[in-house]
Amino acid sequence: MQRTWRWFGPLDTVSIPDMRQAGVKGVVSALHHIPNGVVWSDQEIKLRKSEIETFPNGEKTDLTWGVAESLPVSESIKQQRGDWREHIENYKQSIRNLAQARIHVICYNFMPVLDWTRTNLAYELPNGAKCMRFDVVDFAVFDIFALKRKGAEADYPAEVLRAAKDRHAAMTADAVASLAQNVICGLPGTEEGYSVDDLKLHLQSYQHIDEERLRQHQIDFLSEVVPVAESVGARLCCHPDDPPFPLLGLPRIMSTEDDYTRLMAAVDSPANGITLCSGSLGVRADNDLPGMMRRLGPKVHFVHLRNVHRESDVLPNSFYEAGHLEGETDMVELIAAVLDEERRRAAKGREDCNIPFRPDHGQDILSDLKQNSQPGYPAVGRLKGLAELRGIIEALSHPRTSA
Repeated sequence: MQRTWRWFGPLDTVSIPDMRQAGVKGVVSALHHIPNGVVWSDQEIKLRKSEIETFPNGEKTDLTWGVAESLPVSESIKQQRGDWREHIENYKQSIRNLAQARIHVICYNFMPVLDWTRTNLAYELPNGAKCMRFDVVDFAVFDIFALKRKGAEADYPAEVLRAAKDRHAAMTADAVASLAQNVICGLPGTEEGYSVDDLKLHLQSYQHIDEERLRQHQIDFLSEVVPVAESVGARLCCHPDDPPFPLLGLPRIMSTEDDYTRLMAAVDSPANGITLCSGSLGVRADNDLPGMMRRLGPKVHFVHLRNVHRESDVLPNSFYEAGHLEGETDMVELIAAVLDEERRRAAKGREDCNIPFRPDHGQDILSDLKQNSQPGYPAVGRLKGLAELRGIIEALSHPRTSA
């Protein structure tokens, strides 16, 4: 398994030397400053690649930009409106440019309007660590009382509605505003941030797009870009919805094993694949992560390893980002399934038999608590997770256990 680390560019609080000390070789990055729908030019890709792979004095860093996460799919493409056909042509050119720079794994998502969503970006745990949390009652407060979405009440169980009304009654205006900012602030990986009024306008644009129509739009998109990816040796991999259930009345189409099975069958190509995110998918009790890896393994091009603690198994549910070995997913069994898939690929002579993974998200611990790092991406918290994951990989790969 190829150890990688997500890097948000020169302004990231985690530096290139930090990543070298963390023991990774591959870097996962993106050009977040380029607007959605615009070509990632050769020049911009080369600049980021140089920032990762070469120090200013010309010395090599021994790091490689190996995964693009994310090459964003514009809202125009998702809705098939406006300049969506031009955006698809631009996406094709970006794939070509990335492949020319030897970046062949391209992660994307097809979530409408919002990227991953949380209600608290610094939830304090009993041990003093902080993490991100999605509280369904808080989200209902935002949806019903801040956003004031028409018909929102129908999307929540009666007990959640009662709790949301009580909680809202006890909140100050500043607390409601802070909650709204957490939900819609444009978290890492999102390229667009919204105000409440902006969000309302975006939601209106989806009034006539249900799950099946959005699914067809994704198939249409992939039918155009996958042949290009296949021709240049690139591998597209779709990240799951986060959280993996409907929010704000928007359709969700990448939340379950069945969703992925349908998509892989609809556009059957080695270049059409999966980003298996154990954190996102693990929010649902009905998602068997080790089983998904074993059944969908040949299509998995990229793996995010993180864990969540579910506060209930009823959807929509509350959850928080747990330690990598402390949540609902059996991380040992999942990693064993990844290693088995790598061995199958090696036996078949596949070039992609070393699957890239990264320690996804992390709790703020120790010196992280004094840093202003990207939510979910502290240095020490992720380093702890990476160390735990590396220990599992080494143990499962040892002759005493792998024979």
